[in-house]
Amino acid sequence: MQGKSRTAYVCAECGAEHNKWQGQCAECGAWNSLSEFVVESAAAAKSPAARRSGWAGKVDAPRVTALKDVRHSEDARVSTGIGEFDRVLGGGLVEGAVVLVGGDPGIGKSTLLLQALAQMAPSLPGLYVTGEESLGQVAGRASRLGLPLDGLNALAETGVERILEHAVALQPKLIVADSVQTLWTEQLTAAPGSVSQVRESAARLVRYAKETGAAVFLVGHVTKEGGIAGPRVLEHMVDAVLYFEGDSGSRFRVLRAFKNRFGAVNELGVFAMGDKGLREVPNPSAIFLSGGSAQQPGSCVMVTREGTRPLLVEVQALVDSSPLSNPRRVAVGLEQNRLAMLLAVLHRHGGVVVGDQDVFVNVVGGIRVQETAADLPVLLAVLSSLRDKPLPEKTVAFGEVGLSGEIRPVPNGEERLKEAATHGFKRAIVAKANAPKAGSYKGMEVVAVERLSDALSAAE
Repeated sequence: MQGKSRTAYVCAECGAEHNKWQGQCAECGAWNSLSEFVVESAAAAKSPAARRSGWAGKVDAPRVTALKDVRHSEDARVSTGIGEFDRVLGGGLVEGAVVLVGGDPGIGKSTLLLQALAQMAPSLPGLYVTGEESLGQVAGRASRLGLPLDGLNALAETGVERILEHAVALQPKLIVADSVQTLWTEQLTAAPGSVSQVRESAARLVRYAKETGAAVFLVGHVTKEGGIAGPRVLEHMVDAVLYFEGDSGSRFRVLRAFKNRFGAVNELGVFAMGDKGLREVPNPSAIFLSGGSAQQPGSCVMVTREGTRPLLVEVQALVDSSPLSNPRRVAVGLEQNRLAMLLAVLHRHGGVVVGDQDVFVNVVGGIRVQETAADLPVLLAVLSSLRDKPLPEKTVAFGEVGLSGEIRPVPNGEERLKEAATHGFKRAIVAKANAPKAGSYKGMEVVAVERLSDALSAAE
């Protein structure tokens, strides 16, 4: 006899479970954070399609096994046909993987997945499930993009049970669900898009992927804060979380991995949006550097590292006298608190006073730099703008600045220097520990510095 389902209420903030709804979570104190979901037995957890087709099957009783006796193999990967997409995924798509793709509306999530589905259709049958568009709209988009329609299967449906019924009949190896916020299951009375519906619908698709080996892409909307809408546990349920980033006024798009069980975290892929969809950008460093022929004051090129890829980006600074009693400190693409700290170090150990100046710092191209290698380039750009004097031509810099004024090394210094030399830079200002022993690197002069004062002198 199958076990009966019961209803519980789970806090979206801390995950605590309650037997009845209440306005405030008793565990963490959050208000209006409880959402209904169904707790089922293992037998009841199968969808109607699963019970009829038997895809869930029987599960062997677990037993303790020595790890040395466990047979394992490297994850077999299938190329999506899009090199930048493969890079962000960690080298390709893994069988049974569940990937959550988030981003602002209209940024290109559906376009990228439809292009990947078309590329993989000859070798990997797929199913595009749309809950927001009609089949005519999907077919029209595919035609505008110039994609081959042969082998592309689409389904306009939002009920998870019926989606699984079609999946069992068609046996696709790749499923795209656009979007997860439109899905709903008959087991819950909550409205589609609610926390409980999103969580339970995603859980059923994850279970199907792990049971059958089919890869699943879930498209997720983002909130005004920039996170994927729905319960935070959704990001823990999937194998990879990818975010699409980009300025609405720019045709370039950046796909970044924030979680990946099969590859490097924070890996980055760059695309350009055109009339034929998203096109790969094989040399992203070129688009993040200004096209100006002459070096401008307040500009410094740095080498950051996104995942496994070294990337050249331009850091710009503008220093201007402030009419305010409390001068502004604005950072775009960098952490604001770190900018304030760096300016204090510049004053204390570099002898440069900007306390009465407004300081604006921007990373060109909409890239967000999260590593400390940007410390030295930021201060060099600030100094260049303050003195209205450009840095020497073809100069690149990277390094962490400590509170006592020391220049600390950053990981993978040799790869960063190699990337800079490839793009024609002739001079690099780096920490002493990152400098090669010979003092030069493939025709590029490397200036090794230990203190901030040394770096400021080298930039003159």
